[in-house]
Amino acid sequence: MAAIPHHRVSVIGGGGNVGAATAFALIAKGVPAEVLVVDVADEAAQGQALDISDASFMMPGTCRKGSFQEAGQSDVIIITAGARQQPNEPRSNLIDRNYKIIKSIMDSLQPIKPTAKILMVSNPVDVLTHIAQKTSGLPRRQVIGSGTYLDTGRLRNALSQITGVSPTSIHAYMLGEHGDNQFTGWSAARIGGRPLLEHPKMKDIDLDQIYTNIQRKAYEIINAKGSTYFGIGICAATLAEALLNNTSQVFPVVNYVESFGCYMSWPAAIGSDGVEQSFDVKLNDPETKKLQVAINAIKEICDKYN
Repeated sequence: MAAIPHHRVSVIGGGGNVGAATAFALIAKGVPAEVLVVDVADEAAQGQALDISDASFMMPGTCRKGSFQEAGQSDVIIITAGARQQPNEPRSNLIDRNYKIIKSIMDSLQPIKPTAKILMVSNPVDVLTHIAQKTSGLPRRQVIGSGTYLDTGRLRNALSQITGVSPTSIHAYMLGEHGDNQFTGWSAARIGGRPLLEHPKMKDIDLDQIYTNIQRKAYEIINAKGSTYFGIGICAATLAEALLNNTSQVFPVVNYVESFGCYMSWPAAIGSDGVEQSFDVKLNDPETKKLQVAINAIKEICDKYN
């Protein structure tokens, strides 16, 4: 029998679609880690773990069902569990319910490994990342959220189709709050070292329509199949890989930005210590106003959970 990998990644809520997609992506990407599927729904966790383990026979990673106590001693703890917003339910009520869930998870993980990194995927991700940091007791740099990483991927895919340049060579970000108050940092976007908007194929492009299409995409998927999980699964697995392998890659993730005084989706270099550095993005005046709206919205809620 092959040796168990030295690294461990636990997916809390792994019995659900997003958690299972994340665990599978970790295995499929060839991340050399022991992946634990953890869920209060024990049978669902067992089923997902068994299914995913069948995909691991050609990969360096392994997968099995794990306990909350084992998850607390993981190198990376990915949280995909949380309450879903009910029809006509106020957002404040949803956050209150999720606060109780996240606090319960953190209590179940104790004692949490001091060097562990927590990756929050559940929504509203900005606020829940703040809550996870407060209730876990880990330093801010070790607690991040998936933020606008997936939205940024959708943006770069759309721009790639317009410009004919690989999405990985387009440096453009969705920023701010993951949700209604996110915005595109068009003025800071670059391609080949030059401003993106100077690219000849970007002439006469409706930027607002690109933004609208990105915002609509999640709803389009949900309306067609009930939920989204493959895209966010690969994003979460990529972030976990960066944390394990100390890649220092820059991602638009939820991280605590000192100059803003709150958690929000903002470009940060990710490595084995968590957030290594957060970057100053030069925005124009309209974008700066949108940024301030996002900051105010996040702070107003997070101040209730200090």
